[in-house]
Amino acid sequence: MVSVVHSVAALSDFDQFLATLTEGLTPADADRLRAAVEYAWETYGDRNLGSGERIWSHALGMAIIVAGLKLDAESRIAALLFAIPSYDEHHGVARIEERFGKPAAHLVQGISRLNRLRPITKGFVATNIEAGEINPAEMKAQVEVLRKMLLAMVEDIRVVLLRLASRTQTLRFYAAHPDDLRVQVARETLELYSPLANRLGVWELKWELEDLSFRFIHPDTYKKIAKMLDEKRSEREQFIVDAVAKVRAELQAAGVKDAEIYGRPKHIYSIWNKMRKKGVEFSEVYDIRALRIIVDDLKDCYTALGIVHNLWAPIPKEFDDYISNPKGNYYRSLHTAVRCPDGRSLEIQIRTWDMHKHAELGVAAHWRYKEGSKRTHEDDYDEKIAWLRQLLTWKDEVADSSDWVKHYKQAALDETIYVITPQGKVVDLPAGSTPVDFAYRVHTDLGHRCRGAKVGGQLVPLNTALETGQEVEIVTAKVGGPSRDWLNPSLGYIHTKSARVKVRSWFSNLALEETLAEGRGIIAKELQRAGQTGANIEELAHKLGFTKADDLYIAAARGDLNQRQFQAVAKGGDLLAETQLPDEVVAKPSKPVEGNQGILIVGVDKLLTQLARCCKPAPPDEIQGFITRGKGISIHRMDCPNFANLAALHPERVIETDWGVQTTGVFACDIIVDAHDRQGLLRDISEIFTRERLNVVGVNTQSKQGKAHMSFTVEITNLQQLQRTLTLIHDVEGVVGVRRA
Repeated sequence: MVSVVHSVAALSDFDQFLATLTEGLTPADADRLRAAVEYAWETYGDRNLGSGERIWSHALGMAIIVAGLKLDAESRIAALLFAIPSYDEHHGVARIEERFGKPAAHLVQGISRLNRLRPITKGFVATNIEAGEINPAEMKAQVEVLRKMLLAMVEDIRVVLLRLASRTQTLRFYAAHPDDLRVQVARETLELYSPLANRLGVWELKWELEDLSFRFIHPDTYKKIAKMLDEKRSEREQFIVDAVAKVRAELQAAGVKDAEIYGRPKHIYSIWNKMRKKGVEFSEVYDIRALRIIVDDLKDCYTALGIVHNLWAPIPKEFDDYISNPKGNYYRSLHTAVRCPDGRSLEIQIRTWDMHKHAELGVAAHWRYKEGSKRTHEDDYDEKIAWLRQLLTWKDEVADSSDWVKHYKQAALDETIYVITPQGKVVDLPAGSTPVDFAYRVHTDLGHRCRGAKVGGQLVPLNTALETGQEVEIVTAKVGGPSRDWLNPSLGYIHTKSARVKVRSWFSNLALEETLAEGRGIIAKELQRAGQTGANIEELAHKLGFTKADDLYIAAARGDLNQRQFQAVAKGGDLLAETQLPDEVVAKPSKPVEGNQGILIVGVDKLLTQLARCCKPAPPDEIQGFITRGKGISIHRMDCPNFANLAALHPERVIETDWGVQTTGVFACDIIVDAHDRQGLLRDISEIFTRERLNVVGVNTQSKQGKAHMSFTVEITNLQQLQRTLTLIHDVEGVVGVRRA
């Protein structure tokens, strides 16, 4: 592959630039490209990017890189015109299509779409790496999703190559014009862009992206390794060329025909990575210079190995035969390291074409090894990456670029969509997912409370199919659960299996709670009928063959309980709770609040009780109990309107209650006072509460047009104390009326 020219400044003049830019194109495409150069120059003028680089210079640099990658005319035109939509948002793409054709316009539109993703990748990756805000495992997973999102957001994979070219040009600019922003850009590059270049096999860009980023982040270490190399990259490349020629001549002399031999000098970032991961010194890195020999037959592998060891001295303990002993992922190859006469080391890999294809495109893919990734269930994604890498190889071998362009478009990674939370986190979902799927993917509780969704700031129906790159915000209720409509496939609210399972689970739990509440009521009434309200429910359940009390309640609600057997067992005296008095049964309160002692004369052990806040009952009010869902028995006054409504709706859940003989403690009570407003009124009423030793826990007063309306919440021990207090307040000057709420 043609090496990439490293800067526009390296070209002697503009004509040389045009010659490089149009290399390999037809005369017609070359003319279109020259027209694009003129159009870009007229449009950009002296405008700058956020990095400080002139847009014109950036566009030229991108175009040269793309030409070096041998991409087609549309890709080179798109590189030149990449920033047009930012200056003409409504008509820019249309004008490009009119002047340069639809393919080039679509590529520019794709670049523009990826550029809109920049604030997300920049904010999340760079900020979190710097600040260490999330744990490394979560960071790694999120960055991986961001990489996939970059691929998934484009219909044509050439857009990704253009984005890589743009990032390479940006780093070149920072190398010549140092800026504080370059460290942040370098971090983002190492996390997102260089791994993408690695996966796609675009080695020219990968090496440059990594070395420039490493140079910005760790300048001292970079200089140290560069000094230890003690030779320029051009010198290392010439060493590789000479070694390739020598090996090829020896192989041909030995009768090994059609062998492919190529090499590469290891770049500085890769050397540092190996030293860091393996904990070795620079002198122990033997693959600073490396060759790869690919032959037709297995026997030729060992022939080539013998020739290599005859040319140069093998380095002890640096030979691995992965052909006879393949790695766990079935990677097969011969690895050896040799020492050249001038003292420089050289690593050599020898394999057949089948082994090479497996290593590069199969489960032993080099990019997984380099990133430390393990084989996962994402086989389809790996197959896409392999296909894309294969297409990049074919691109150099076909005369007509239209064929591989068509395959590029077919290889779009469209099985998964990637949407963004308001906090900038990327969430991956199967294509076709809705806001409901998104909510459950983020958190189960968020899904349960989901009531609406905003996509890009606009409210949308909950069955809207989401698309990659959209920002999704869920509108929630404080409490509540999902709708049963979500489970209707024809309505299209849920696409993913996991969300459907969570919704069904919620309704299953809801049904269970209703069943338990119904069962508690049935058992409570049966025990009242048997005169055994003090029975220990857990023991009763065991005697009837149930593991726990909840199983007994469920059986009762479903009608599976043998009533005759239940009555016989319930009447056994051994079931009475040991601490109960024969004439009084005390139910256990939900919380140890004063005033609940001795609350139920006919309650049942193991059932929770609580005083209703709506009517605040106190002895000796006539009371009734209502069996709630999950909160035990709620105690109401007989004249409570709320209780009357509940009893009318669910009469089967009403349970007889009464105050115990030894009821003690304090009870909350609301007192309402209406009076003519005057100075000192609140003070006089407060003095009565003090004399009667009543604790005031709440006060609300309103005064309007000379009338005062006051509400006090006080704690009393009995109704006699309350009645005495009401009488004293009624005698206060100005008080028109006083009553218990």
